[in-house]
Amino acid sequence: MHCVLWTYKTPAGLTKKKADALFLNVADKYVGVPGLVRKYFGYSEDGTAIVGVYLWQSKAAADAFYSPEWFAGVTSRWGAAPDRADWQIPQVVESVSGEVITEMTRVAAE
Repeated sequence: MHCVLWTYKTPAGLTKKKADALFLNVADKYVGVPGLVRKYFGYSEDGTAIVGVYLWQSKAAADAFYSPEWFAGVTSRWGAAPDRADWQIPQVVESVSGEVITEMTRVAAE
């Protein structure tokens, strides 16, 4: 699995309440995206940064999604270009369901 973490500096005047409304406005766009396992919207406790955390089935799926149009759209929406950090995710613990998901169990299920 592959995780991409996008961070943005919070634009002037963007409150947490306004950020929540923006998150809600675009959340549906991520339902059913090929290869996307999970997406988190968030902001820092002090409100100075916005974060998007994406868990993908593969880096290839992530790279296919992040088109120049996607990048331009989020840059326009947040008023700043985001910084990208990529992470390899060998295991995910789903505490609520009691599951531990690894690359091996994902491959076996396919």
